[in-house]
Amino acid sequence: MKTKIVLWGERGENEKVLLALELKEKENKVLLYIFKLDVATEDFYQSMMDKWKEDKALDLPEHEIIERPLSISDSLLPENIKVDRTDIVSRAQAEWHFVVLSSKLYEMYKGELDELKEKIEKVRQYDNALWEEAKTFWTKVQNQVNEKNLFREHSTILKDRTNNIFEKLKDLRKEVQKEFETQSAEIAQSFQNEIKEVQERISKGMGLKPLFEELKKLQDKFYNTEFVKEHRKSVWDALDATFKSLKEKKFGEEGPNKPAFGKDGRLHSRFDGLLEAIKKMEISIKKDREEIAFQSKKINETDGQLEMQIRQAKLKMVEERIKSKDEKLKDMYKTKTELEAKLASEKNREHQMLKNAKKEEVKETIKQKIADEIKAAETDRAELSEQLETKASEINESKGKKGKKKESILTSISNAVEETIENISETAEDIMDNVKAVAEVIEDKIEDAIDNLKKDEEEKKHSPESETNDVATDAAEEIKS
Repeated sequence: MKTKIVLWGERGENEKVLLALELKEKENKVLLYIFKLDVATEDFYQSMMDKWKEDKALDLPEHEIIERPLSISDSLLPENIKVDRTDIVSRAQAEWHFVVLSSKLYEMYKGELDELKEKIEKVRQYDNALWEEAKTFWTKVQNQVNEKNLFREHSTILKDRTNNIFEKLKDLRKEVQKEFETQSAEIAQSFQNEIKEVQERISKGMGLKPLFEELKKLQDKFYNTEFVKEHRKSVWDALDATFKSLKEKKFGEEGPNKPAFGKDGRLHSRFDGLLEAIKKMEISIKKDREEIAFQSKKINETDGQLEMQIRQAKLKMVEERIKSKDEKLKDMYKTKTELEAKLASEKNREHQMLKNAKKEEVKETIKQKIADEIKAAETDRAELSEQLETKASEINESKGKKGKKKESILTSISNAVEETIENISETAEDIMDNVKAVAEVIEDKIEDAIDNLKKDEEEKKHSPESETNDVATDAAEEIKS
């Protein structure tokens, strides 16, 4: 956790200054460095950010220093100094209060370790009470580490010093340790035998679920059994390998299939990524709120004054963190609304393009049907023309026959011509009737489609079928015109 911050501010009436705050945790104070604008160049500002904040050596130009007490309620800045990023100062104040209290907790634990070390140095033979005292102490420290009330560097120091104490106790308990190692070897061998039996049954293809449950029970038993380090590792490796073998039998070497994720298109990908980020931020805020509830409950249950102060400091720190995350989440929601509008616009464009395409398709279908009918009528006319030519040829051939048959021939010609004319008339009427019938059928179908569309307009206003009816109506109106 950083104990230095750098930011721009104003002092008094429009005096621009560069501010640097540094926590002095042992003194429970904050030093405020003020640099006037004539020395606070951009290069110097970058140096403060890159070096001074990282505790690297940096020569500071002329500046003022103000010492401020660290308080959870009073501001770190004097009243005549204002900054734009008040959230940075508020968050630093909450975090630094936690830093001070955590350091005090660390110093308290160091004192307890020193006392325990003095006791061990005075004994000449192994005392199990000292071993239990060391275990109790480390359990207490470990709980604080798990709750993140101690910084990593402090917990590491305490862990190393506690390990040294255990090593000294182990030296005193060599004889007891030898007996423990013998017992550990026997227990480890027992575990290995049970694991081996499970592996053999896996290889024989027996039921996987019962074997998995049996292996889980064996794992629970392993966690509650004391081993020497070497035996614990060997048993754990065997357990782990057996679990993996079971999973390979059930899912195959590549494991269970995972569902695909993502959509085509840059806008869709960005929107999906934003939704994922919002989900993670909401989960993070939820965890912070759960942490607040947990710390509030612990404050009411704790006995020590120092531990209560630490929890109160953590409470304040988490509250400031939630405020910062809430602001980011609001920006995410705003971006989400903008992307949804863009996606809706894109969808409308695609919808209109699809509607136009369907409209053209229906128009072309109806046009093609009419063209086919006209072509069929032309074929009928061609056949009629051929019949007329055939009759004319028959008449020309009959002119060379005898006069006595002239009257009968003329009569035949007259009858043939009349029959042909009647056929022509009937054929022409049939063609016209066919064309009219086609037109009437198409018109009736179009009118029926329009009537049906009007009846179902309210019920199917937003359905895909209504889009097709709209297209048919548009096409029909154009063809009628």
